[in-house]
Amino acid sequence: MNAIEIRNLSKKFGSKTAVNNLSMTVPAGAIYGFIGENGSGKSTTEKMICGLLHPNGGSMKLYGRDYTDPDVRAKVGVLIEAPGCFPNMSVWSNLMLQADNLGIKHSRQEIVKVLKTVRMEGAASNKFKNCSLGMKQRIGIAMALLGNPALLILDEPINGLDADGMRIMREVLVDITKNYGSTVLISSHILGELEKIATHYGIIRKGRMLCEMTAEELAASCRTYIALQTGDKNKTKLLLGSRYSRVEEDESGCIRVYDAAESEEVVTFLYQNGITVSEIWRDKIALEEYYIDLMHEKEGRSL
Repeated sequence: MNAIEIRNLSKKFGSKTAVNNLSMTVPAGAIYGFIGENGSGKSTTEKMICGLLHPNGGSMKLYGRDYTDPDVRAKVGVLIEAPGCFPNMSVWSNLMLQADNLGIKHSRQEIVKVLKTVRMEGAASNKFKNCSLGMKQRIGIAMALLGNPALLILDEPINGLDADGMRIMREVLVDITKNYGSTVLISSHILGELEKIATHYGIIRKGRMLCEMTAEELAASCRTYIALQTGDKNKTKLLLGSRYSRVEEDESGCIRVYDAAESEEVVTFLYQNGITVSEIWRDKIALEEYYIDLMHEKEGRSL
């Protein structure tokens, strides 16, 4: 069963179209990375799934039922923008208040469980306002987990976090899918981190879904290349450019050859032309580069 099925969804704000005939499928149990530039329609789509905005057209189903069904709505946990916490109250008190609002039985046991899941059991007595950004984001996820939701919708939960905060957040999200059996829809601009945990992806641009794929399909679509280092980069690029169709230098100063069959043929060709290779290896472009290439491709078609 799919956790989310969206068909031809649209949303307008006055004369501006924010979401344009978007279709989207999120399998149950997935960690679905929702990717797009600012203003692409990610948050608007998430808010419509949550019922915070009403669509102008299209259909949405959650676990096979209409998204307005009160029983299925009760299965959705949400963290969009910032956690709705009272700054002068403790973490525990904020969670207790949310548990009471949701009518959760055995709320104390439930709060202990979610705090442990988000690695915050030692900070229950802290005032919310004294928590770091990473802690606040995890508190927001803890609040969204109250009631054991089947679907968790998270809007940019790792943005602004330091390296350790992102590592903890990755572990938390993976634990949620394992221990709660929840489906996670997560949007983020930090594609390198998203790539480490997502099982499925959807890439949106200007309110339209460009493509959806599994992590395995992404890995198969990402182009491989041969990377190398030499003592004379300019001469190396000139020589390789005369033989191969795509040769470029990346941000780290490595030269990439995208259409060479084997490393040995590159090394031999350069050696025959008086250039010694100091390092060479085969690699594959990451999600971020794939995304950038896809955006450039779509931009070129629109010109």
